[in-house]
Amino acid sequence: MTGKLAIIPAESAAEKDELIKFQWQVYKGDPYWVPPLMSERRTLLDPERHPFHEHAKVRYFTARRDGRIVGTIAGIINHRHNEYWNDHTGFFGLFEVLPGEEEAAHALLRTAEAFCRDEGMDAIRGPMNFSQNEECGLLVDGWNGPPVILMPYNPRYYVDMIESAGYSKAQDLLAYLTDLRQIQPDGTGINPKLLRVADHVRRRGDITIRTLDMRHFQRDAALFKEIYNKAWSKNWGFVPLTEGELENEIMELKPIVDPEITFFVYKGDQPVAAGLPLPDLNQALHRAYPRPDVPEWWTMAKLLYYWKVRKVITTVRAFAGGVIEDYRGQGLHALMIVEGLKRCVKRYQQLEVSWVLESNIPMRQTAAHMGAKLYRTYRIYQKPL
Repeated sequence: MTGKLAIIPAESAAEKDELIKFQWQVYKGDPYWVPPLMSERRTLLDPERHPFHEHAKVRYFTARRDGRIVGTIAGIINHRHNEYWNDHTGFFGLFEVLPGEEEAAHALLRTAEAFCRDEGMDAIRGPMNFSQNEECGLLVDGWNGPPVILMPYNPRYYVDMIESAGYSKAQDLLAYLTDLRQIQPDGTGINPKLLRVADHVRRRGDITIRTLDMRHFQRDAALFKEIYNKAWSKNWGFVPLTEGELENEIMELKPIVDPEITFFVYKGDQPVAAGLPLPDLNQALHRAYPRPDVPEWWTMAKLLYYWKVRKVITTVRAFAGGVIEDYRGQGLHALMIVEGLKRCVKRYQQLEVSWVLESNIPMRQTAAHMGAKLYRTYRIYQKPL
């Protein structure tokens, strides 16, 4: 590309808005991209409003060629990650670059690397927006449709831009898809072995299952956080949710959650597992198509129309949940799968299981037992500093 390239910090509200709006240039004409709400992105970038910033340091940069934005990036220091894992890893996120701008891509990555190095980090990992508790990973295989809720999307050429800058795979995140129309509410169509194990667990008599109680949503959200943090504690890259992050999740997810498919498993009076599938709001958001120059109230009206009136949401994502480690190996995973499938099949046509760590062999086997097929791969890259 011709013209002088400069990397400029984005610090003011107006500069951050420019950074956010740049995405609409990158994805112009892309039939699969699902635009974010401007309000959601502004909150994410605002240290006064998003709880991630309570334990992190984030700096934003734009690449400009002759004054025109051609790329963006964020350099991220997640202190909570480094405390939890006792390492010195920085991160990059909000990586967006116009096609043909490899020079800008490399300059942006070098800028994020320099920021992390100056903060005492010895490696950088990404993309993350801003941690594994939010959107993370780069789509490297499976450009076969719009992403489901809270999953990332990017052009194919980002792969070469990042890898040619010296980054290599740290971990792949896998997404599986299963056709719920092959399953009946009574369990017909589910793997017989799973049904047998789940039935055996139920017959023991000390297992009960209850649905999310929307009247006590705050209480159940706190319970879910407790189970989630214990169940995921040893997963690669995991960082426990803080109280502030839980509150933020409650605000964001409460309007979306389908209580009929969200449930808790108890052994006696002890909560030991939970499942939180999320309806794929992206199916409605894609049709509403937020734009920076359109009032958000109008976008929200369209979103509600497609969601509640047209009922376009036919996919659900197995978003979060798990079995507390001390209670694994007792058939509870099979029970969770059977219970989740029976609930989801009444209301949805497809189920995405995502994301699953490449290194999480038991969960990959679980997806296979569910009849799910691997259909998308996301990659988290790393580079020594």
